[in-house]
Amino acid sequence: MKRILIIEDDKSISELQKDYLEMSGYEVVCAFDGKTGFDYIKNDNFDLIILDLMLPGKDGFEILKEVADSKEIPILIVSAKTDEVYKIKGLNLGADDYITKPFSMGELVARVNSHIKTYEKFKNSIKKKLIVVGALSIDRGDRRVYIDDNEVLLTQKEFDLLLFLIENPNRVFSKEELFERVWGYDALSDTTTITVHIARIREKIQPNPESRQYIETVWGAGYRFKI
Repeated sequence: MKRILIIEDDKSISELQKDYLEMSGYEVVCAFDGKTGFDYIKNDNFDLIILDLMLPGKDGFEILKEVADSKEIPILIVSAKTDEVYKIKGLNLGADDYITKPFSMGELVARVNSHIKTYEKFKNSIKKKLIVVGALSIDRGDRRVYIDDNEVLLTQKEFDLLLFLIENPNRVFSKEELFERVWGYDALSDTTTITVHIARIREKIQPNPESRQYIETVWGAGYRFKI
């Protein structure tokens, strides 16, 4: 049975989410403040976290900062904050999705199902030499990339950049972060390199971006590989 942690200070909302998720076959644990929720994360194992942003003790952004880099787990933000700046910040800190209150319980359950299913498939494929996401296949061992079984030729850095993004799915990275993580040194003031490499990768792996866009631009924040 998959386990879900809900960190939400409104007990009526938390209990309603818990009831619907349990009816869908999940085991659910609730925390009503940020500190308790963070303690649960550190000391227990969950398959997905539903996280409110405005929490007593430790807010959702603080939890994201401390969890995203150390835990491989889907994080779904549920918040009354509708401003785009909150969504961008949450996604940039490592959240996988953002739902604005009010919302239907059916939508919440559907998104939870989707994220858990996607992460399970991704974890199983990433353990293998071949990573498969939709029509895109990456052979890590031979450093080869395919779209619909047709090989796509990437340069060394294009491959390294694509592999880094696909191994850190749904997380937004700034141009500076990508430069430091893939090239291995500070970006200084030159982020044009990242822009050019992303454009080239997109041209090669996204022949029909209208039907599927693998690398997304999060305006004002950076790029992420969407699974």
